[in-house]
Amino acid sequence: MTSVPAAVMPAPGRAVEVRELPLPELEPGAALLEVEQSEVCGTDVHLRDGKLAGVPYPIIPGHVSVGRLARIRGRIADVEGEALSEGERVTFLDVHRTCHACWYCLVAQASTRCPQRKVYGITYGLSDGLTGGWARVVHLKPGTHCIRLQQDVPTTSFMAGGCALPTALHAVERGEIAIGDQVLVLGSGPVGLAAIILSDLRGAEAVLCIGGPTKRLRTAADVGACATLDFQSCDAMAQREWVLGRTGGRGADVTIEATGDPVAVAQAMRCTRDGGRVVVVGQYTDHGSVSFNPHLDLNVKHLDVRGCWGSGFSHFHRGARLLRDPSRRAIWERIPLQAYALEHLNEALDDVAAGRVVKALVDPRA
Repeated sequence: MTSVPAAVMPAPGRAVEVRELPLPELEPGAALLEVEQSEVCGTDVHLRDGKLAGVPYPIIPGHVSVGRLARIRGRIADVEGEALSEGERVTFLDVHRTCHACWYCLVAQASTRCPQRKVYGITYGLSDGLTGGWARVVHLKPGTHCIRLQQDVPTTSFMAGGCALPTALHAVERGEIAIGDQVLVLGSGPVGLAAIILSDLRGAEAVLCIGGPTKRLRTAADVGACATLDFQSCDAMAQREWVLGRTGGRGADVTIEATGDPVAVAQAMRCTRDGGRVVVVGQYTDHGSVSFNPHLDLNVKHLDVRGCWGSGFSHFHRGARLLRDPSRRAIWERIPLQAYALEHLNEALDDVAAGRVVKALVDPRA
């Protein structure tokens, strides 16, 4: 085998194309991963629509994937220092080349802002080779952090979490959700669903969800939301009254915004109790500005508003470990999955954008 099929996104607004691409020569410390599944998430829709800056089109999307190590040159090891072998099933951290030497890494301890940071499927381009999961094979470059998956963890169970799991894990930690908290999640896409599950695991008394469409709201209830509301069924004032009516008239202790709509950020502040916490995790791309009243919406409420952009290796590693527990893994297995072949990824992008699927996966072997 000298070449493999890959789905290439040529430029913003252009249809995804399946191309045959050559296999790379491996550097010492590199590996080839035969992809079992990748995913189509909201970020991939943003890539199609040109809403992310600094993307080196053409690219092979797919930033979270699971597969088997087909070939290793030299030695690669997991975070415990144990060598990985050809044939093992792994996932890998999509973030690569974080320097751990710059001001952001060492002083601010905000590695997601490292200027050397590259991301498989997003800021690695086609000129960098097979660097996205929408392909039969991914070229894992030296220094890529791999995580071994236990044999009894199905690939689909891990991918039900996908990139949403570490992102939501970061968000609930930023929210410092405590036992007995009342939590509001705005958004019922994969990140919102993961935030519901993880809020429950952290001991929330109740988790409310405002989102849509209906299929996603049903899933939100299935994974632990005690009450749901379709945001299209009522205006912002009625949504706030709905939250107040379920939180003793105070508002949520913690609100997690996971919608991608800037309007939801102001709504999150208005639905949170005085002295509460708001985590903004849905604004991964620039969807524009929103106005709010600094006095009424923020200052007089004494709110703590925290941004949350992406995730780090710790979130990714702990998310994978969480899914080792069959009882905890079972909740993720309630999330409906729809798999697409490489030839149908334009349809997949449309389905994700329209909310017609809860979670879209890529099967490059189909």
